[in-house]
Amino acid sequence: MIEKEDMKLAEEQYSANSIQVLEGLEAVRKRPSMYIGDISERGLHHLVYEVVDNSIDEAMAGFCDTIDVRILEGNSIRVQDNGRGIPTGMHEKEHRSALEVVLTVLHAGGKFSKSSYKVSGGLHGVGVSCVNALSDSLVAEVHREGKVFEQHYSKGKPLGPVQVIGEAEDSGTIITFHPDPSIFTQTIVYRYETLAARLRELAFLNKGIHIRLTDERELVDEFEVDEAGESKATGRKVFRSEMFYSEQGLSEFIEYLDAGAQTIIPQPICVYSDKIIPIDIALQYNNGFSEKIYSYVNNIHTIEGGTHLQGFKMGLSRSLKQYAEKNKLLDKFKGDLAPEDFREGLTAVISVKVAEPQFEGQTKTKLGNPEATSAVSQATAAAMDNYLEENPKFAKTIIDKIVLAATARAAARKAREMVQRKSPLGGAGMPGKLADCSERDPEKCELFLVEGDSAGGTAKQGRDRKTQAILPLRGKILNVEKASGDRAFDSEAIRNIYTALGVTVAQEDETGEKHMDLSKLRYHKVVIMTDADVDGSHIACLILTFFFRYMFDLIKNGYVYLATPPLYKVFKGKEEIYCWTEEQREEAALRLGKGSDKGYSVQRYKGLGEMSDAQLWETTMDPARRRLRKITIENAAAAERTFSMLMGDDVPPRRQFIEENAHYANIDA
Repeated sequence: MIEKEDMKLAEEQYSANSIQVLEGLEAVRKRPSMYIGDISERGLHHLVYEVVDNSIDEAMAGFCDTIDVRILEGNSIRVQDNGRGIPTGMHEKEHRSALEVVLTVLHAGGKFSKSSYKVSGGLHGVGVSCVNALSDSLVAEVHREGKVFEQHYSKGKPLGPVQVIGEAEDSGTIITFHPDPSIFTQTIVYRYETLAARLRELAFLNKGIHIRLTDERELVDEFEVDEAGESKATGRKVFRSEMFYSEQGLSEFIEYLDAGAQTIIPQPICVYSDKIIPIDIALQYNNGFSEKIYSYVNNIHTIEGGTHLQGFKMGLSRSLKQYAEKNKLLDKFKGDLAPEDFREGLTAVISVKVAEPQFEGQTKTKLGNPEATSAVSQATAAAMDNYLEENPKFAKTIIDKIVLAATARAAARKAREMVQRKSPLGGAGMPGKLADCSERDPEKCELFLVEGDSAGGTAKQGRDRKTQAILPLRGKILNVEKASGDRAFDSEAIRNIYTALGVTVAQEDETGEKHMDLSKLRYHKVVIMTDADVDGSHIACLILTFFFRYMFDLIKNGYVYLATPPLYKVFKGKEEIYCWTEEQREEAALRLGKGSDKGYSVQRYKGLGEMSDAQLWETTMDPARRRLRKITIENAAAAERTFSMLMGDDVPPRRQFIEENAHYANIDA
């Protein structure tokens, strides 16, 4: 209970002076997560996307075809385009330069003017001003009207007026900024791969635009291709750099996504329309069992779909079903076709341009414009009707695939019913090998999925029995990338994971989206704990593939983690140092050996079973000392391609991926 004296004091202190008014960009600095999502690595990279989106908007308006993004020394970012350049003249209402208005005033920009931009990703007008607010240094350079204009800022505030610093024969905008470490306290280090994934995506979505990414923090070997097509090192070192450019757009995007799949039609089917809204769609069928559909509105990835995705699914199903019935291709099939049957093995990208999109929420993850449903449905059905009539051979191949999907779905339903019967709600109890925890609050509970009975036994001895549950998994679980749904649910390990978690199989809602009911989820941390070797990494990858395909909502909600057991123990007498990297091992050796390579010992942990229960607790399971890596999906399309390529059937793309990334990977000897 609150004491009366405390209540009286609080009442006296709550006066008119208690009401704070945050002026300018102070609100952004005070609550940055409201504007960029969070202040972790994701929010850090979001700053770059906001600046690049302005350049993309110029390209969509037809005034820009080249964008250059550079990661500079010290993790500053430089984004340059050859667009019109941000206006620098005096703003009539604000009585200061329009450049300064754009960089310091929320909801300011040309995106609200129909004459400037017909469509735009930055609809809320907070993009570059937020970047300015969250940077300890920002320099805006504008090439426009034959002059070079420049203005410097710090933490959202101009350090001086706009100045003319030279003459220019070109036009465009250059924004150079450094994220404020007092805001981004976790890290200000940019990841090349994260930025590359988004820029590659933008290049596919906006064909004909050259987007270059260069990392000036890192020198790599230069390679050139000889007359025989072989790649050879020149012996020179250059900055790591990549050009993203697509001439065909979404059809090339589909080929990129399906790099590890065996397609069943020779090339993607393309859908174009601009009758109601501009629509660009590409789709391809492969022999896999996963449905991979990515939807975009004005280059924004609508993660939760929306009316345009709903329209696509309706048009696709209607066209395929009518063709199959018209040509008597279903006469021998005695079952029923469900909407998801038409999308098994489908890879599709849907991109629409909407002048005034209605997004559900500030996060822009679900389109709500009702007109998009009928427009996309009609365009998809018309294009599919034409393709099926003109390509009867491939049409039959697609219909056969759909019938097989329906047959497998019926078998999978029976397997799912078995999962449901064995769930805690079904009364069959928990898996026999599960060592449960005593706590019943899911937010405090953790489930460790452990490789093998031996390591599982050690983990059971070393765990905190109140909050940590252990489920040993025998051997390698099924590679669901190569298996149909009925085989996946027939796997004992997969059934045990469902049962232990207390969740049911994801079901489609009225919009065709699959979601899990997480209300009965028994653990809010699901930790994959495998050996620190190649075999353990493969098992972890198999489990992650299962979560990605069948339990994506767990990843999306931040419930899936990877444990990181140490690779080495360096010890001398009673002094022990655990090491997770080769660099840490070398540092520990220097410390214990006092500069000599003698007097200390090194133990290399090949497996969890080599540790005692106390060591496993101390290094890998103790919340106060362990290192958990949360599994997040920053770019779903890039993740999709990686899973398909690494876990699929096609070997050449996998070999190429390993060759290109081997020097970045830690491969156990």
